[in-house]
Amino acid sequence: MPSHLHQALLELFRSSSRLAPDLLRRLQIELPVYSDVRYDSADLTDMKPAEYRADMVMLLLERTDPALGIIVEVQLSVDEEKQYSWPAYVANLRARIRCPVCLLIVTVEDRVARWAGTTIELGGGSRIIPLVMGPRDIPPVTDRGQAEDDVELAVLSARAHANDPDVHFSTRIAGAAFMALTHIDAERAKLYVDIIWKSLPEDAQRELLKMKLVEREYMSDFARHYVAEGVEKGKAEGKAEGRAEIILRILRARFGPLPDAIDARVKDACSKELHAVVEEMLTAATLEDALRAL
Repeated sequence: MPSHLHQALLELFRSSSRLAPDLLRRLQIELPVYSDVRYDSADLTDMKPAEYRADMVMLLLERTDPALGIIVEVQLSVDEEKQYSWPAYVANLRARIRCPVCLLIVTVEDRVARWAGTTIELGGGSRIIPLVMGPRDIPPVTDRGQAEDDVELAVLSARAHANDPDVHFSTRIAGAAFMALTHIDAERAKLYVDIIWKSLPEDAQRELLKMKLVEREYMSDFARHYVAEGVEKGKAEGKAEGRAEIILRILRARFGPLPDAIDARVKDACSKELHAVVEEMLTAATLEDALRAL
């Protein structure tokens, strides 16, 4: 069963049709002229009993005709079986859309990238060489403007470089991605917060919390935006309940699973107390610091 991280990374590609083509360009792949991008069925099963299902299939279209098929596979670990299924994906999609197809493997682990990039020998001199976008290939997005222009790439960059030996460097990337989240809808923001924060080691998390005041305030703006969206969604249950639930989700993304007693404290808080928690929770060093207003 696909992991939460696997599904979360795929959501970056679902949310941004430009992400896969941009990554291919960074791998020096010459793309055909195209006018649109369409998501296609990821079911690549042929008429035989074996079932082949890729993570994602995208088509670059010239007018209405496919010009290039892109198979996107998020690979988080070594899986020798993929050496047999990946060629089938390529062959079956190529037969279906009658145009060139490329296989793009996206991973956040160097070890997996090295394995995935090896040539797959089919026999008789035929072979397939997967295109791999690993941590060393994913560009570091440290500029706030660039992050806001391409949020999904910024989030992917933050995840890929989370364990860089230079903690200050990985923190700058994570900070740029965090700040870009104020410009997207709350549902995507919730998922992306989870991808970024949980990927960072503790020293990088601490460094992120030491960002200069203007950035801390910007992160607080993100929290207010996040909660405002939650209030709208929570109207059916009551504004306070909707706000409390969104706050709990952010606290879980920051500090992990919460004790039942903390859930109760937040759900029983008044509107003024919840507002104070919003101001603290993204920059607090500990859970208790985040909840000191209660």
